[in-house]
Amino acid sequence: MYTIKHLIHFDTDIQYVYKSIATIEGLRQWWTVQTTGVSELNETIDFRFGERYFIQMKVIELEPNKMVRWECVQAEPDWIGTIITFDLDLIEGKIVLRFSHDKWPTHSDFFAHCNLSWAKYLLSLKLYLENGKGSPFKPD
Repeated sequence: MYTIKHLIHFDTDIQYVYKSIATIEGLRQWWTVQTTGVSELNETIDFRFGERYFIQMKVIELEPNKMVRWECVQAEPDWIGTIITFDLDLIEGKIVLRFSHDKWPTHSDFFAHCNLSWAKYLLSLKLYLENGKGSPFKPD
């Protein structure tokens, strides 16, 4: 199994970061505006990227201001069963997000593409948190 990992720092408060990764409205600001569902434990969140991609995540763990974890239950075959974790920490006055997308079955071109996409969207999250406007996916 393979894992995508990223680490990013934010100059904001931890509650704001948590709200941005743990709520539907927060996720719409930086990942995809086509986010729907219920962001509570054992519920599902749907992420659409136009007509091309559909991802459904089950919320499997929530620790307020600390961690969000999802399991992918519907998407491209390589995503199904993968685990996405947003782990928050406060270090020297900055918020640190340790991101991981675990349990990839192959180290393929699609894995590489998704790794780059996660980097792009995590930078969108940083823009949203620090400047008030992210760069989420928007359909044409």
